[in-house]
Amino acid sequence: MEDNSLEQKFNKYIILVSIAIPVVVALLFSVKLKDFGINVTPLSFLPPIYATINGITAVVLVAAVLAIKNGKRKLHEQLMTSAIALSLAFLVMYVAYHMTTDATKFGGEGIIRPVYFFILISHIILSIAVIPLVLITYVRALANKFDKHKKIAKITFPIWLYVAITGVVVYLMIAPYYVN
Repeated sequence: MEDNSLEQKFNKYIILVSIAIPVVVALLFSVKLKDFGINVTPLSFLPPIYATINGITAVVLVAAVLAIKNGKRKLHEQLMTSAIALSLAFLVMYVAYHMTTDATKFGGEGIIRPVYFFILISHIILSIAVIPLVLITYVRALANKFDKHKKIAKITFPIWLYVAITGVVVYLMIAPYYVN
């Protein structure tokens, strides 16, 4: 049984969250706690952790697709919920790192430089675009609108997978330039 009211109820929250997350992250990205007299130890240990979380998210997403293709709906649901939780954990750590640590400049030269920036920029743009897609896909499943869920999931999955994988690639490319 489909629940139209559930999807409609969540639409305004999806819009709000889809706008709020990138705006808040952009604002917090520019905030350095030390600038407010808050003496915190830089959380410079976080990048390899949140890059690993991105990698785990990619594996969980693929496992979730395989689960649903094999008729394991409950496992699919659990894996997708885990992917969302992992993405949220990444986001919290990413913001915490940037609020406590100075930005790292990419030092690569030659052809690798435009490659890095292409990957980084596409990663950033798609990480913003995937927020409403994930939320709509999730709500459609909660509302038992599986036909609509499946249609949007075919768009959401490759974008989310790309964001997760390129998050790891960006980390690996910039890691040599981190200052400890």
